[in-house]
Amino acid sequence: MLTVDFSRFPLAPGDRVLDLGCGAGRHAFECYRRGAQVVALDQNGEEIREVAKWFAAMKEAGEAPAGATATAMEGDALALPFPDESFDVVIISEVMEHIPDDKGVLAEMVRVLRPGGRIAVTVPRYGPEKVCWTLSDAYHEVEGGHIRIYKADQLLARMREAGLRPYGTHHAHALHSPYWWLKCAFGVDNDKALPVRAYHKLLVWDIMKKPLATRLAERTLNPVMGKSFVAYATKPHLPRAAAGAVAEAGAGAGADTATAAEAGAATP
Repeated sequence: MLTVDFSRFPLAPGDRVLDLGCGAGRHAFECYRRGAQVVALDQNGEEIREVAKWFAAMKEAGEAPAGATATAMEGDALALPFPDESFDVVIISEVMEHIPDDKGVLAEMVRVLRPGGRIAVTVPRYGPEKVCWTLSDAYHEVEGGHIRIYKADQLLARMREAGLRPYGTHHAHALHSPYWWLKCAFGVDNDKALPVRAYHKLLVWDIMKKPLATRLAERTLNPVMGKSFVAYATKPHLPRAAAGAVAEAGAGAGADTATAAEAGAATP
């Protein structure tokens, strides 16, 4: 079940992709199938080991085209272990609502994304999420749980402040909103409640079979009650004048460093 719509977020074979906070790896697997060079990163070591196993199984089954690569690794979203401008594409799906320093995460994503690169951010949508919080404290008051609810304009403002240029948005997973409302109403850990079990069967059937009726229903309902809000953005290229100033500053810093080194070498 993908939240990012790859028809709105084009991916080319050979693109360097970071799936940040990859969880079980759903978006990373799709990028791998599309021929990308994928890094799936998460702080949960157990999930990363499972993602690595699935990558290996996909390679053995021939699900990824020639040239595609996939790496699963543990890491900290606030201190990414990559050089500047390492990726063409960054995906962060249903993660930012968990992290206190969301501005810091955005800054790190922008740092590792090349100019002209693309980023997809998905978070729980304000309305459906607010219903969940109202129905159940246990839904969000848990360690590592949701600590904020984003309004669409708030998330887009955060992205612009980080230097990104949003170019599109949509909502996804409308059929999943009632499931979580039922979970919150009957107890988030109570999977035995009949309405919860019945609706879960419906969702599994929908995911496996993809019948036209439910696809059309979800497409119609997404603008009204879609569970996720999805935003796409690019990292702009530096204006030519600004790029030249940065280059000159870097060259000047290099000259100063060389002068200092020479002075140090001349010191008896």
